[in-house]
Amino acid sequence: MGYLAVASLMWAFSFGLIKRYLPGLDPQSVAFVRLLISLLVFVPFLRWQGLRCSQVVRLMGIGAVQYGLMYAVYIQAYQSLAGHEVALFTIMTPLFVTLLDGWRRGRFRGAYFAAAALGIVGVAVLYSVKRIGDGMLPGILMIQISNLCFAAGQVEYKLMMEREPELARGNGGRHYGFLYLGAVLVTVCFATLSGGLATFRPSPVQGWVLLYLGAVPSALAFFFWNLGARKVNSGVLGVFNNVKIPLGVLAALLVFGERPDGWRLAASMVIIAVGIVVAGRLRQWESR
Repeated sequence: MGYLAVASLMWAFSFGLIKRYLPGLDPQSVAFVRLLISLLVFVPFLRWQGLRCSQVVRLMGIGAVQYGLMYAVYIQAYQSLAGHEVALFTIMTPLFVTLLDGWRRGRFRGAYFAAAALGIVGVAVLYSVKRIGDGMLPGILMIQISNLCFAAGQVEYKLMMEREPELARGNGGRHYGFLYLGAVLVTVCFATLSGGLATFRPSPVQGWVLLYLGAVPSALAFFFWNLGARKVNSGVLGVFNNVKIPLGVLAALLVFGERPDGWRLAASMVIIAVGIVVAGRLRQWESR
């Protein structure tokens, strides 16, 4: 679980950074540049030896969905949603993870579904119920597509590592760059079609923010996340998908000067922690 926790902490600052420093930049170009930086981080570790062509293609396909398509729609959602609203509408990811994992394995576990539901409730208590305006609907739809892509990618990567033990040796750094290669190929197409890449001129501050987002949340955090996903059951993985949200609210309080409700934040963290413990106990029970 440690890798998942570290990744969640790295992601916590992304919501505020994107909304504060990157408005005005073409969203698709932002997604492409972030993932290109991530690819460059892993290029020195990339090794072809011992990999079959089918494995490389599958890894690129996973990256194309989990990172490429996910970012292409996720970053676009900021055009119609505030940063905290983007965070809120990612709460369905645990459900997608649990359902997709059950579908791919041919068995659904109600207990994992319940643990995922705790993860959703844990985030929902952070927010007051309010009317959803018509202008928010495109952004909400994009976030759900993004959630589905991210869930599908992590489930498929976890299954691939379980079923191909020779590929799963070590931490995966030797092959992980192929995921980003697939993601870059997707996002460069979106960036080119949007027409924004030719006029993409970030300021020096925006350049540093992009460098951080590409190297830390998009490279190291995603790597740690999929590494951690290999070591836990789908219940724990599902719940952990929402840990980044209360951490993001905490980051908004400590770094970006926002004032979230402290009681709601505490309740959210407690409920999510309960979900993680429950899912972890289920794994221990299964192993007996």
